[in-house]
Amino acid sequence: MSDDELTFRDFAGAVMGNDWERAAEVLVVLLGVERSVARRAAAHFQVEMDNGGPTFMMKAMGMRQVVAARDNIQLVALLGECFGLTGAAADSAATAVMARYPEASVTAT
Repeated sequence: MSDDELTFRDFAGAVMGNDWERAAEVLVVLLGVERSVARRAAAHFQVEMDNGGPTFMMKAMGMRQVVAARDNIQLVALLGECFGLTGAAADSAATAVMARYPEASVTAT
């Protein structure tokens, strides 16, 4: 699978398979972050998922609606809550996600 074909479903599949290295690899592409940042983001996601259960997963899945609404401020907040990204890293990741999922193709996520 090429980088252009990766989606958050691939991240979810890696998470469900408990393959955190693959999850980080997917985040490198989807969030446009360095590998070390992606590893920390995947680890943060794991902790939040373990602690928050279904409530956290609903929050994470809410990113789709936030991207569809083109709400950059809310996306930055969710990237912080779900992946632990802050500051320039969160802003850059939000830009990468918005560019990857233009309004017309959000349903493909």
